Formats: sequence, structure tokens, C-alpha cells
Amino acid sequence: MNKKVIFEDWGLLDYQEAWNRQEDLFAQVVGQKSTNRQEGAASPTTNYLIFTEHPHVYTLGKSGKPENLLLDDRELLEKQATFYKINRGGDITYHGPGQIVGYPILDLDNFFTDIHLYLRTLEEAVIRTLADYGIEAGRYPGYTGVWLDADNDRARKICALGVRASRWVTMHGFAFNINTDLDYFRNIIPCNIDDKDVTSMQRELGHPQDIDTLKNCLKGHIADLFGMEFTD
Repeated sequence: MNKKVIFEDWGLLDYQEAWNRQEDLFAQVVGQKSTNRQEGAASPTTNYLIFTEHPHVYTLGKSGKPENLLLDDRELLEKQATFYKINRGGDITYHGPGQIVGYPILDLDNFFTDIHLYLRTLEEAVIRTLADYGIEAGRYPGYTGVWLDADNDRARKICALGVRASRWVTMHGFAFNINTDLDYFRNIIPCNIDDKDVTSMQRELGHPQDIDTLKNCLKGHIADLFGMEFTD
């Protein structure tokens, strides 16, 4: 099993361009696995962890309801936002500046072949990162993602997850609200949940956070939990 992972930070990148890059890397890894199978070879497959931010964009997963976007084309243009239907699981979510968006493109044969455990492990990395900043977080029964006060009526979501996997290779990932403009969430019914709030680290702590420091913290927890070794 190859636990080496290539880490890349794409900075602020248009969603469509990031999606195309993801698809290319995903296809390369799936292709590696297919070639190994056809040739009876055991060449190690490549793993990637991508961090990025996006300009304002709404994305709708395969099981999503289009009516959960509360804007028409004219209103999207006014808000300088775009909209895409994509091939991950889940419903609608928002990406924008001030968010850490993570795209792990991993061959889970290198780690563990369990999508449920994969999602819980990503959630745990975010939970541990928040704990480093004095924020107690957890899970909301029946939903993916990371929540604050999930056991009472003040429940609010701080990180959304949505993944796709084929032949145990993953793509898409998570969106972790750091200094996010939360007003953009008012234009959707996020993840088809219309009675729960959305929050960010800036809102919870009362001031903007250094996103680069947070990326390093989160990256470290992901590496520890998956047993990764990062390479250039």
C-alpha cells in the first residue's frame, strides 16, 4: 500500500477549472488501477490531497433538488455567483472565498476500503482542528459534515462533505467555513436542511482567522488520521 500523498494548494481557483483538474487526476489514478489489473502488475497508485478556495459558486449533487437553490439566473449574476450540477453525493452547497475546500483524490486500497469510515475520518480531522482553536464540534446524527451544538436546537454546520468514489478512488471532498461570507448560504437550503444554521470560525471566534495556519493544522490532522506521508 502506498501511503505517500502529493499535496497541492491551488489557491483561489475558478470552480470549473478545479473540477477539470480533479477529473484529470481522478482519471489518471483510476487508469493506473486498470492498467495494473490488466497487466497483473502491482505498481503503486498515486494519491493527492488538494486544498483550494473558489469564487462564489453553488454546486448541486446527484441526489440534490434544484429547488434548493433560491436564486434565478439574473440573481446569480447580481451576486457574482455561478451554479453547477456535479457528480458527487449530497444536495446543494456553497463554496466561496474564506473557505478551505479539500479534494482528496485517494486510492482507498492504500488506506482502507470503507466509504463510511472515510467520511468519518475526514470529519474527525476537522473536529480536531476546531478543538485546537477551542471550538467543540461533533456530528449530527443522520447527516454528514461537522456541526456545533449538534445535540440541541442551536445546531449549526461548519463543514460540509460530499464525495464520489469509483474503484475505491475518491474525488470531491469537504468545504470548511473559516472566514466565509455566510450571507451566501441564505440563497440555498443547504444539504436539504431548512431548519439548521450555518456558521464559520470567524463567526464563532469573533474575528478573522489566518487561513494558511489553519490549512497547515488541518493538513497535519488528515495526515495523522490516514497515516499519510506528504511528498512534493
